Amino acid sequence: MPKICFVAPSLGRGGAERVVTTLAEHFHKSAYDLVLVTSRRVEDEYVLSFPLKRRLLEEEIAGTAQILPGVLGRMAKRVKGLKRIFKEEQPDIVVSFLGKMNIYTMLSRSALKPDAKIFLSVRSDPNQEYRGAVDRFLANSLFPKATGVILQTEDARAFFKPAVKAKCTVLPNVLSEEFMEPIAEGERRKEIVMVGRLDANKNHEMVIRAFAKVLPEHPDYKLVIYGDGLPDETNTRPALEKLAKTLKIDEKIVFMGRQSGIHDKIKHSAIFVLASGYEGMPNALLEAMATGLCCISTDCPIGGPRSVIHDHENGVLIPVGDESALEATLLEVMGDETLQRQLGTEAHKLAEELSPERVCRSWAEVLFN
Repeated sequence: MPKICFVAPSLGRGGAERVVTTLAEHFHKSAYDLVLVTSRRVEDEYVLSFPLKRRLLEEEIAGTAQILPGVLGRMAKRVKGLKRIFKEEQPDIVVSFLGKMNIYTMLSRSALKPDAKIFLSVRSDPNQEYRGAVDRFLANSLFPKATGVILQTEDARAFFKPAVKAKCTVLPNVLSEEFMEPIAEGERRKEIVMVGRLDANKNHEMVIRAFAKVLPEHPDYKLVIYGDGLPDETNTRPALEKLAKTLKIDEKIVFMGRQSGIHDKIKHSAIFVLASGYEGMPNALLEAMATGLCCISTDCPIGGPRSVIHDHENGVLIPVGDESALEATLLEVMGDETLQRQLGTEAHKLAEELSPERVCRSWAEVLFN
């Protein structure tokens, strides 16, 4: 059987990492030889059901002298380490995920067998993933040499030059097995939930402000926020907690922090909101839809929400950054539980389309074609 090497920054609980672990589980069942290369380990990682061989790039380059200064030197050091891993592992297929790792993979390809296949997965808006001039140049120069480039939406193609576009395939995200359950029965809790990292792009601030405005008409609702920020200046949690107190609604907002088993925690909630400025194909939205929640999302680039939500059929789309539209939509759905159930029931149909078996079969068709 072909040997498959997955390359990713880590197995931390993000959307790309979810796809890596789901694909690894699927191909392990088919007895493929697998190896995982990550830059590092992080505290809260996805756990696999089998002992997957793993190589850590940080360990590989530890103690290695950095000959060139700055960013170029760090890149050269990582490429050297990845080349060493590729030379030792000799995979038949490499599947790389996310920004810099895709660039490192392509710069390391000379260490692979001549007939090895390389697939690069771009998981977010490429305008953000490759927003620097150097990264943009490298992506458009190196990616045409890959076997294939896997995108999440058709809109993402527009970023790339024709030589890359010719290599692009759009594949959907995959849901984990826990989201394959029927819609939860019984009464919904009067909760608006958000799930995701606490940073400026997720725009929790807009949701808190809109929630404060609709709360007088629906005082029995709470806003429950799952997720936390990174341990740096991008973490918006302190500012959000301060805003809730300033608006005098802190008793109506619950910050849950990072949680596992999200399906069980939100399956009885009423409404889900995604307010991002940009996304690839947001897993949190897909999971909420598959759970049967009434979902509201910004129509953000690079077209992920728009590709799964048919407005007022299985969810509601609003313009990016439009607090007034969010306020109006919240009032509409909070005041109509029949509409909530209708939208949630239609949204739940997405689960079958994104089942692990179905999506992994699509990936296999691309990788082994």
